[in-house]
Amino acid sequence: MKVQQLLYEQNRWSVLSDDSVNQPQLVLFFCSAQLCREQNPWRLLQQCFPNACITGLSTGGEILGDEVFDNTIAAVAIEFEYSHVQLASTLIEDPSQSTQQAQHLVSQLPQEHLKLVWLLSDGLLVNGSELINGCRQILPEHVLLTGGLAGDAADFNQTYVSANSTARSGQLAAIGFYGAQLEVGWGSMGGWDNFGPKRMITRAKDNVLYELDGQPALELYKRYLGENAQQLPGSALLFPLTIRHPDEENTALVRTILSVDENDSSMTFAGNVPQGYVAQLMRGNFDHLIEGAAQAAEAAQQDPPDTTLALLVSCIGRKLLMGQQVADEVEVVADILGPHTKLAGFYSYGEIAPDVFSQHCELHNQTMTITTISEKADA
Repeated sequence: MKVQQLLYEQNRWSVLSDDSVNQPQLVLFFCSAQLCREQNPWRLLQQCFPNACITGLSTGGEILGDEVFDNTIAAVAIEFEYSHVQLASTLIEDPSQSTQQAQHLVSQLPQEHLKLVWLLSDGLLVNGSELINGCRQILPEHVLLTGGLAGDAADFNQTYVSANSTARSGQLAAIGFYGAQLEVGWGSMGGWDNFGPKRMITRAKDNVLYELDGQPALELYKRYLGENAQQLPGSALLFPLTIRHPDEENTALVRTILSVDENDSSMTFAGNVPQGYVAQLMRGNFDHLIEGAAQAAEAAQQDPPDTTLALLVSCIGRKLLMGQQVADEVEVVADILGPHTKLAGFYSYGEIAPDVFSQHCELHNQTMTITTISEKADA
């Protein structure tokens, strides 16, 4: 397997890695929402790789190598020696369609020799939990499901996905990776600290939270945020919620707010917030966040072949909190995975990967997730 890393910045391409690819089967790109609208990344990459399947999405920041970029197009061209890929896509108009459209999406992928499905989703028009549920209802249990939700910096305005075509809002794409000699791995970890009292989710429907301990959820949340409440929903990225089943200490998931409704004092999250679950506010600690990224890298690490591709999906909330130090979490991943591993990825509105405790695929927020892909020389 060969992987070439490319960066489009200030209207020109530059190559960051030494690998030269002749006939890449797949090109992945990650770019700002503005460049998706203005530059048509799919068309730019098609000029470079006319025979490749090209897909990507808008982001809250781009990852390439051990660096984090803004307002660029970060791309990787992948040439497999033994394996192959297949792309599926569909459109979604409303979060209520998430399960149905996810089933339709992955039903387009043949299951024989399927090892990995990497999912790219619009970041605002889906319920991420139901998206994953729909995929898992169709996919065999042994198939790894990872990926992420598109971003739009911290604007929560409009996100875009490309499926071998011009990037558009409301699109879902799934890349199936096939082959007996394909090796895949994963890791996911947060690193946020809990604070404040534990509260019961007393009224919620799917991904909309109405009440905590019988009190209007938004009003209660605003009291904790103080003056930061004026910047909602963007400021909520700095103060996510952790939720868990009341009888299962190790089932905690992190949820970030996508929007708020002042009329009914509710908050809409990227994934489900089940009624009866325990919720607690969280805040970031730089050292713990970087440690979480390191633990995700250790879990995803493979025995080193000639080349490994690591696809990183981290949360825009981590990027906002760490500011200029956000590159530290990417650098620690690069150090652990080693020089044979080529890194690429993006900052998202939701991360898709198995949970470290349950091993079941979940929608995460505020989490560093890593998918590793390589080929072994003999089956």
